[in-house]
Amino acid sequence: MIELERVTRRYGDVLAVHELSLRVERGELVALVGGSGSGKTTTLKMVNRLVEPSAGVVRVGGRDVRSLPAHELRRRIGYCFQQIGLFPHLTVAGNVAVVPRLLGWDPARVRAKVAELLDLLELPGELAERTPDALSGGQQQRVGIARALAGEPEVLLMDEPFGALDPITRDTLQQRFQEVRQTLGITTLFVTHDMAEAVLLADRIAVLEAGRLLQVGTPRDLLRAPADPAVARLVATPRRQAAAVDALLAGPAA
Repeated sequence: MIELERVTRRYGDVLAVHELSLRVERGELVALVGGSGSGKTTTLKMVNRLVEPSAGVVRVGGRDVRSLPAHELRRRIGYCFQQIGLFPHLTVAGNVAVVPRLLGWDPARVRAKVAELLDLLELPGELAERTPDALSGGQQQRVGIARALAGEPEVLLMDEPFGALDPITRDTLQQRFQEVRQTLGITTLFVTHDMAEAVLLADRIAVLEAGRLLQVGTPRDLLRAPADPAVARLVATPRRQAAAVDALLAGPAA
C-alpha cells in the first residue's frame, strides 16, 4: 500500500534520508524507530509530500505520489501528530468534519461520520460542540485521530501521536487505537522513538539511523536477532523494562 523505492532527502550537504526502500502492506502497521536525526519524520512526511524527496520514488496504492496535486494527495491520507494541531476556533465536530467538507460530502454524511468516529474513539457525544481548550489532553488526541480518519483514508501517517500523554492515558489510547485500526483495516506508518511502543503496536518495525534503514522485521525478529549494534541497543529498552518489573514482582513483599 505504501512503497518507498531508494528514497533520498538532502538538506544542503546533509543526508537526512539515504536510499531508503520500504514496503508497507495493505492493513499493516509499520513503526519507524530510531533516535533523533535518524530520518523517521522526514521519511513519514515524504509519503504525503510535506517533504519532497531529492531522489527516489514514493508510491501509495501503487501510484506515484507526484502524479497528484499535493493538496489532493493529503486529503486521501490521514495524518496525526503529537502536537495534535486542532483548530481552536472550531468545535470538536467542526475539527473532525474538516476533510469530509473539503471532499465535498453532503452535510448528512458529514454528521454521520463525525458521530460514528466519536463513538468509535469513545468520546461522549456531548463533547461534539465543545472547543478543544475544554478537553483533556487524551480527549484532544482522540479528536486528532478522529479527524485523521474522517475522510475514510486507506493510509494513516502518525508521528509520535501519544508522546505527550501521561502513561495511563497513553496506554489506554494505544489499546483503543489498535482496536480501531484493526476494525477499519487501515494501513499505518507510525513514527516513535519508543521501542516498547513499537513492539506493542507494530506488525513490523523499521529501525533507522542517520537516514539509513538498518533492519526491518517483526518485533519478534528484532528481539531475537538484532542485525546491528544500534538495533540491539534499541531492543534492549523493552527487555530492561520487563526485567525490572519481573525483579520487582519477585522481590520480598514490603
